[in-house]
Amino acid sequence: MLKGDFIILLSTETLRELSKAPEDVRAVWRQLPPESLEEVLINEEVAELAQAYIKANVLGVAAEADALHVAAATVASADLILSWNFRHIVNYERIRGFNGVNVANGYRPMTILSPREVSSDE
Repeated sequence: MLKGDFIILLSTETLRELSKAPEDVRAVWRQLPPESLEEVLINEEVAELAQAYIKANVLGVAAEADALHVAAATVASADLILSWNFRHIVNYERIRGFNGVNVANGYRPMTILSPREVSSDE
């Protein structure tokens, strides 16, 4: 469990998806301490950045929700994105694409990792 070292940013899109997730997945989120969670709104800035990913062919229109996830984290200045989505998010070419669009639009590059790549020294 978390030890206060992280703040988990949850976009309204993530919360929408979690509401449809299997019960065991929703149970994990309910166990997280409220002080470790912060909601990120999908606003116009996030939506425009997500559309920039699609326009640059980083993702297709069918993956708009994934574009919103990355854009929300980018706009919120998250330190990193953790995802199991190897098709649309944790993918070397897509990461390069997201970061190219980010830099071209004045944002910093985003670190995107799978949970397997993050470990504690303890």
